Amino acid sequence: MSEHAPSPAATPPPANVYGGMQADEITRVRLGASPESPQDMLQWLAADAAVTVRAAVAMNGAAPAEADRLLAGDGDERIRSMLARKLATLLPSLRAADSDGPQHHALPVLAALVADDAVRVRATISDVVKEMPEAPRNLILRLAQDSAVPVSYPVIRLSPQLTADDLLALLAAPPNRATGTAVAARAGLTATLCDAVAASADAAAIAALLANHSAAIRPATLDALSAARRPDWQALMADRPSQSASLSEFLVAAKPVRTPTMDEAMWEARKLANAGGLDEAALLGALERGETNMATALLAVAADVSCTMVDRAVTLHNAKALVSLVWRAGFSMHVAVPLQTLLAHTPPGSVMRGGPNGSFPLAKEEMCWQVTLLKNMVR
Repeated sequence: MSEHAPSPAATPPPANVYGGMQADEITRVRLGASPESPQDMLQWLAADAAVTVRAAVAMNGAAPAEADRLLAGDGDERIRSMLARKLATLLPSLRAADSDGPQHHALPVLAALVADDAVRVRATISDVVKEMPEAPRNLILRLAQDSAVPVSYPVIRLSPQLTADDLLALLAAPPNRATGTAVAARAGLTATLCDAVAASADAAAIAALLANHSAAIRPATLDALSAARRPDWQALMADRPSQSASLSEFLVAAKPVRTPTMDEAMWEARKLANAGGLDEAALLGALERGETNMATALLAVAADVSCTMVDRAVTLHNAKALVSLVWRAGFSMHVAVPLQTLLAHTPPGSVMRGGPNGSFPLAKEEMCWQVTLLKNMVR
């Protein structure tokens, strides 16, 4: 990991003077955030004494290379994190043909930030690129091999850049305790990878695998796991859909993974509801295919709530709230477990499961209260 020198704020420009002009902090923040500010002014503001000014420059997409390089060594990890998010967001627009473009410095600066001492900075990059097909493969591999769970988990769990061989290598030499769980929770896990997770003897990873209804677990592997006679695994196996069920037929005919915007997803969900097709199979299909926006929209429309409410429950990993939304939507607890694991990425030990005969584990009054609380939180 890199070492950081003291913050450039320790030696601010004298009297905050630029080109004979003296400006107060509010004015400097405005100038630092403006894409119209001269490049040399932005470079000057990147060394400002005030963290608010440096933050404005760090988030400014028009900041010159010199400013970004200076901020990459800022003594405040919040500044470096803001810069990391900005540069990582630029990755889809960067092409080899743009090597002489205004953002050609983004990749080397981002590479330095991936090696930053602060987990917060590295985790910020991981959060931005976790589902990004345009992200450089070497950057994804570096993040996946990070020893910090907040950095590696999102990439291992979701990145389309990781191949089966990459995932097998990660299982063979896990960089941290959550590696197996992240692999096990990936959508569409192959039988070979399922066998590798099962052979890892990682109880949490095996639980995540069994909760992953899109994982192609061989019957022989299920039999071997069943022989362990662990009550928690047995309950997860009981929740898995039958291979001959109509859900399997639905998944075979399902469309490939896509990424509609939330507005598009809500429009499609309402259209499906009007046609009478918004049912558990539709929601489970979206979850299994990794279509997070579509799954969020389907649940929101079925429960007659805003997508913001569903997103808040997902972001908070609030199992009670998610179960309550499933109940409000008129779906069964059969949907609630994959919803928690595949959409909210709830750790296996925190997943709320159904009661006897698939009943909801919460009283009706509690679920009504959970929905009301969510509604008040997003007002």
